[in-house]
Parts: sequence; C-alpha cells; structure tokens
Amino acid sequence: MRKILPLSILLTAALGCSALVFAAPQQDGTPTAGQHAGWQHGGHRGHHGAFMALKKLNLTDDQKAQVKQIFKQGFSQLKPQMQAVHQQRAAFEALTPDAAGYQQAAASLAQAEAALTQARVTQGAATRAQIYNVLTSAQKSQLATMRAERQQRMQQWKQQHAQQANGSTQSAQ
Repeated sequence: MRKILPLSILLTAALGCSALVFAAPQQDGTPTAGQHAGWQHGGHRGHHGAFMALKKLNLTDDQKAQVKQIFKQGFSQLKPQMQAVHQQRAAFEALTPDAAGYQQAAASLAQAEAALTQARVTQGAATRAQIYNVLTSAQKSQLATMRAERQQRMQQWKQQHAQQANGSTQSAQ
C-alpha cells in the first residue's frame, strides 16, 4: 500500500514522458528486450527512454533546459490531483467490503481515477506538443524517421508472430 503513491507518480511521469519514449536500438537497428524506438503510446515500459530520445535528437543545452522545465511543469500540474486520488484510494482500501458506503467509495474512487487518467492523457498531449515545438525542423524530421522505422519494425514483428501462431495451431491439429 505504501508503494502506491510512488508508483502513481512514476506512472504519471511515464505517461507524461511517453511522447518521447525511445530506447537505444542495437547495432543492427532492432531494439533489445524491453526497449522501443519511436513514440511510445503509454504503458509502463521505457519511461527513462524519453531522456534517451533527447540524446538521439542531439538537443542543445537550451533545448534540454526547456524540455526539463516542460516536464517539471506538467508534473507539478498533475501532482495535487494525484495526491488526492492517492488519499482517496488509501481511504477506500482501509474499508472492508461489508462496511457502510463501501460501494459508494468504490464508485467515487473510480470516478477520481477516471478524471486523473483524463488529466494525465491531456497533460501528456500538451507536454508532447510543447516539446515538439522546441525541436528544430531537422530534429522533427529525424523524429518522424525514427517513428516510421519503429512502425515498420512493429509490423514485421506482428507478421512474424502471426506466422508463428498459425504454424503452432496447425501443428497442434
């Protein structure tokens, strides 16, 4: 239970950073286990990858400072809402299922979680847009190339795994 707030903060930071989540590919361009290249669409993986993406884009010191400020600002805007949801979650978890108001507390927590998720997604989009505006035209082009390469690798991965799945179901018959 004590790990929920740090986890919530970490997940929120990861979602806020998800716009730039990249992982360093291997020499042949394929990502290593647990790594991704291109824009990440949420999830728990690769939250440190945003900073790797900045290295790949060769940001200037001024750009790095601007990006850092954007991340700080986004996190500070979500922090009060995250803390409120954390307190509400702790209060809910302190209840037993047979306690009066248990279902109401569950519904209220669900609404608070939904509002926080909406705020995180909205803030993440705003953060991505602000960071994108910091990039030069060359960096934006490089980012688009990296994104296209990632999508191509993902498509190849899906096709490979679809073929493997079809082969294993046919051999099972």
